[in-house]
Amino acid sequence: MFNFHHYLRTILYLILLFGWLGFVFSQDLSQQCFLLSESKEACRGMGSEECRSLLERCAKYYEEESLRIAKDITKTTEQKNTLQNQIAILKKKISALESQIKESNIKITNLQFQIEETQNSIETTSREIEKRKEQIITILRTIYEEDKKPLIEVLLEGNLSDLFNSVVYLENLNSRLNDLLENSKKLRIYLEKQKAKMDTEVDQLQKIIALRALQKKESEANQKEFQQHLKLTESQYQQQLKQKQEIEEKASKIRAMLFELIGVPTAPTFGEALEIAKTAAQLAGIRQAFLLAVISQESAIGRNVGQCYLTDFITGNGKHVKKGTPVIRVMNPTRDVPAFLDITKKLGRDPFATPVSCWIPAYVKGNPVGWGGAMGPAQFIPSTWKKIEPKISSLLGTSLPDPWSIKDSFVAAAVYLAELGATFQTREKEMTAAARYYGIINSSSYASSVMTRANCIQNFIDQKTMSSFCQNLILGKSQ
Repeated sequence: MFNFHHYLRTILYLILLFGWLGFVFSQDLSQQCFLLSESKEACRGMGSEECRSLLERCAKYYEEESLRIAKDITKTTEQKNTLQNQIAILKKKISALESQIKESNIKITNLQFQIEETQNSIETTSREIEKRKEQIITILRTIYEEDKKPLIEVLLEGNLSDLFNSVVYLENLNSRLNDLLENSKKLRIYLEKQKAKMDTEVDQLQKIIALRALQKKESEANQKEFQQHLKLTESQYQQQLKQKQEIEEKASKIRAMLFELIGVPTAPTFGEALEIAKTAAQLAGIRQAFLLAVISQESAIGRNVGQCYLTDFITGNGKHVKKGTPVIRVMNPTRDVPAFLDITKKLGRDPFATPVSCWIPAYVKGNPVGWGGAMGPAQFIPSTWKKIEPKISSLLGTSLPDPWSIKDSFVAAAVYLAELGATFQTREKEMTAAARYYGIINSSSYASSVMTRANCIQNFIDQKTMSSFCQNLILGKSQ
């Protein structure tokens, strides 16, 4: 009888088991790759095929790790930029608030000065009002007393006309004083209103200052918080950069081990050349197909590394390898012969029995131009090899890179093509890099031939098939 619950438990157990095994395998690969990158001997105790398989898996693992960390770095950079923008906005806001507070304080100081002046004016006006009140009281008392005098007394004291005029004068004076009193009262009322208005403005400004001060305090607190986040983000960013650098160093060691494992001493098969080109291209950041196309164009992937020997280091002349006939202009005696002698001496090669490219006859106005002398599968001129030799040594971890070595020459070509602009991986940039590699910037025929080969190789990489035209172009009859 079918037991559904037992079946379900079995399924769950298998899911958990395979998930755990996947996790363990991932952890195991990570540990294996780490130990491999730290070891001095690659794949100790392993067979060649097993070692190569592990190295390839580790190379892929570190490539994926590098991409993952690169994405994390991009996110962290975006976070840094966001925090920096927010901090900049807050700085501007704090600066604006400080300006507003200063402006309000200046206004308050100015208003307080006006209030003080207005208060003084109010007090002066109040004193004037009191003074006029007293004057009016005195006048009214005088008029009252004059009005109470008996007529006989007025007649005995003097002229009636003078008395009348005096009373009229006093009444007129009293009327003017009353007008002044009313005006003074109105002035005081106006001044008091102005003072009250200014007091209100001061009160409002003080509230604004308090609000701005609070906003400034909040902004400063936010700024401090963002700066703390930025500090942590910067720390994370530096850690990610360090981690990426460590991963790339490990990947470089793994690729170098792959090179050592492949160790092709002579012309490689097409499959071997593809693998070597893949690693070399990754080291330099250029296209695998483009690199192999250049090597194919230059030496038929190592099958034709030169048909001439140098015989005279003074003139640079030489002879044909197979025919033994004299050949002129085999190597530039001032630019390349000294470098060639130094390279062959360090590598223990006989400079007069090491094949190099022959001169391709070319004349301008009847005079010969150009030289031969290119070395190895990548066909490097000796002086050019010497220029990039330190970088090749660093990448391969060897003090004596060999231009006749398959892997060394592939790396050298990749490095040089990268310097010539092939890292952009566009047709235009690769065409230019190919022409400059050849030594003639406007050599469109050479560049076009390289790009045709690159298309054939790329199609094979993508589709695992190659047309008969491409086979004849890339492989020739001997492969």
